Formats: sequence, C-alpha cells, structure tokens
Amino acid sequence: MNNGTGTSDVRSLWKLIGGSAFMASLCCFPSVVLVFFGLASVSTAAALSDDLYWGYNGMGWFRPLLLVASALMVVVGLIVYFRKEGICTLNEVKRQRQRVINTSLVVGTITVLLYIVFNFVILTELGIAMDLPWESSRLWN
Repeated sequence: MNNGTGTSDVRSLWKLIGGSAFMASLCCFPSVVLVFFGLASVSTAAALSDDLYWGYNGMGWFRPLLLVASALMVVVGLIVYFRKEGICTLNEVKRQRQRVINTSLVVGTITVLLYIVFNFVILTELGIAMDLPWESSRLWN
C-alpha cells in the first residue's frame, strides 16, 4: 500500500464483495423490484423467482451461472488487487503467501456472509412485506 493508493484499493475490494454478493442474489432481486414498482403482479413475480431460484421451466442453468459468475468476479478482483499491490509473480505470491491467503479468506468469507444476509434476510423480508410467498424461506423458520 504505497503512496496512499491502499485506501482506494481497499474500497475496490468492498465494491467487489458487494457486487459479487449482489450478482449471486439476482435470482430473487428482480421479483422484489418488479412488485415494488408495480410492473408485475405478486403471482407473476413469485413465479419468476421460483423459475430463477429453483430452475423451473428450463431455467436450471441460471442460478449456477450467477454463482459461478460471482466466484469468478471475486477471483479476478483479487488478482487485480494483488497485482496493484505489487504481487505479480508466483515467487512474490510465495513470499507473501500469508497475506494472500488471509486477504483471500477474508474476502471470500465476507462475500458469502453478505450474500446470505442480502438474499436470505433483506430480500426475503422485503418480498414477504410485498406479499410474495417466501415465508418458508426465512432462515429462522
């Protein structure tokens, strides 16, 4: 972290974490948005979220694609982050192995936790408040 660039790099990690957690939640987010803005009925939005989340009606590829894209986003973001930090070669990775492992574990853990909170708490509660049939999806049921 030289010359004050570390702060912006850490901010870019937070954008990466939030973006990848949001991307993984795109199976449920459109339903909440459509009902919120009155662009779809509750039953249509519920059917859409069922199709995207559970893979009904030939949409079984969608959720795994989101999860893989989110994981790739984290991996590419970490590579870019470490390259900006001067860790560009495998020898440098070996020298700073502990830093690379710790940063990667923290980013991965926070990404998964943020995904769980955003998808299974925030979006679920918003959906239930908009009468979407997601009561059984609550983590505390």
